[in-house]
Amino acid sequence: MTLLDAALENLRRYGVTAAAQPFGRVRHDAAADVRVRIGYGGHEVTYRVELKRGLRRQALGTLIHQLEPHGRQGLLVADYVTPPLADELREHGIQFIDAAGNAYLDQPPLLVWIKGEKSAAAMPAREPTGRAFQPSGLQVIFALICRPEWVTLRYRELARRAGVAHGTVGWVMTELAGLGFVTEMRGQRIVVQRERLLQQWAEFYPRLLRPRLLLGRFRAETLEWWNTLDPTAYGAVLGGELAGGRLTKYLRPGTATFYTPGIAPKLLLDLKLRTDPAGNVEIYRKFWTFDAADAALAPEPLVYADLMATGDGRCIETARMIFEKMFADHD
Repeated sequence: MTLLDAALENLRRYGVTAAAQPFGRVRHDAAADVRVRIGYGGHEVTYRVELKRGLRRQALGTLIHQLEPHGRQGLLVADYVTPPLADELREHGIQFIDAAGNAYLDQPPLLVWIKGEKSAAAMPAREPTGRAFQPSGLQVIFALICRPEWVTLRYRELARRAGVAHGTVGWVMTELAGLGFVTEMRGQRIVVQRERLLQQWAEFYPRLLRPRLLLGRFRAETLEWWNTLDPTAYGAVLGGELAGGRLTKYLRPGTATFYTPGIAPKLLLDLKLRTDPAGNVEIYRKFWTFDAADAALAPEPLVYADLMATGDGRCIETARMIFEKMFADHD
């Protein structure tokens, strides 16, 4: 039984009709490639489905962004939605069903609100997109999001630029082709659905790759320097809220994120940073090899992912602004 079948079967227990209507090519739970018709009391609603396994709160921002174009017809189908996450989804107006029988549907006269059902043992959480969205694969994907022209490089050269082993590129490219993100045109590979690929990447990056990059957490008594500091003087670039604030002038940062090959003692001294596991300053290892448009900032796709992972409403709005500008520049 597939994830979608299990979720629909549980939904029918509540006295509604529910049927899947595939269209196009279904890609490993990675895209909204299925419509679902749900009926109650002579009223029928057609939803556009986003399938997600192993859903975490960190992915909430990107999930909202993915479902936003579908409006009231967007539906999350998950393997399991915890009670706290169910409350957050409802607060954000995200309708969902899961394989355990939890659901939130709000399409008058239909209203279903069920939470607290236990995780379905038959539907264990797993990564929906295979090896490509594991840590080393995420580095390759990030390079292609930022430099889509690199998709034509020989695998050995792409591996060098992405900072991964040569063998990683082959299976990542095969899987991206299967997911519909890489195709051939006139005999040459190209990256397609780049916006969608970034949203997928931003969902997995904070959970699977970013924790491996953490060099240290610190406490700063003030962040008043956020808009005047030159991070390149310390061999660093700004990410997260710092970069989001500078890119949009919309956000005043409450936390600081740096990416650097290594922590410069002078940075700690000049900013009066002290070690604190719950501090407001995070320093991560820089994992890419190319320059961003602004030498002081991380590449915009990474800033987008960092902001989305916060779960904070103003940060998510800032991330959307960056996303829209990013792709407007490439229209």
